[in-house]
Amino acid sequence: MILLFGGTGETAELATALASLGQPVLVSTATDVPLNVGSHPLIEHIRGRLDEIAMLALVKKMAIRLLVDAGHPFAEQLHTTVAQVASLTRIPCLCYRRASLSASGQGLYYVDSHEEAAKLAASFDKTILLTTGSRNLEPYVATTKARSLPLYARVLPHAESEAACEAAGLAKKACIFARGPFSVEQNRDLLRRLGIGVMVSKDSGICGGVEEKLKAAATEEVMVVMIRQPDSVHNGCHTFTKAASLLVEAELLLSKLNPSRP
Repeated sequence: MILLFGGTGETAELATALASLGQPVLVSTATDVPLNVGSHPLIEHIRGRLDEIAMLALVKKMAIRLLVDAGHPFAEQLHTTVAQVASLTRIPCLCYRRASLSASGQGLYYVDSHEEAAKLAASFDKTILLTTGSRNLEPYVATTKARSLPLYARVLPHAESEAACEAAGLAKKACIFARGPFSVEQNRDLLRRLGIGVMVSKDSGICGGVEEKLKAAATEEVMVVMIRQPDSVHNGCHTFTKAASLLVEAELLLSKLNPSRP
């Protein structure tokens, strides 16, 4: 069985392609947020965050023979845990990472952390929109409160997101609960409606809706603070930025693990 860690829009495509190789695929996602994982009969889906102990137990229980880490580029803890489990069990591990968005231009600023992003965004003294999810809200809330700046956050309409916003001290009226993908026009409408001057985004890659954000921001003359992707390449895990290349490698590995498989 293949254990695939998903959570992005590419999950269904990857799971279906892996299942088409003739191996059962167990898709693991951290939350119960609705996600298409594919409808192939060999695909199963489990939900819930896994620490190293839980992941090791799952690998043993389900007789996992191949690990595929296709989690979000910013799911750093997941990537670290998968790499550790792969090392301890000596199970082959393949990683899929969306390629970084190589964008540049006037009004686009790159930083390496949420703390940097919060300071830079607030330095422009304009209304700020966060499109970085419901985690790591604290530095933005603290910085904007200190400077008396309006702050909004677009987050998933989910109980976990609501709880995170409340815990960070972000007022409910400042939360935009919505699920993407968002078009350029939808992003433009939100920027205009809220009077946004600065948008904060993570470089989630081409499939992460970043291009639509950047086009909307450029049209509305909104500055963008972009958080670079973390370095999540681990020894022992072969990393791919193209799903097709990962699938070719997966088929080769499976043929070695199952030499009698046609």
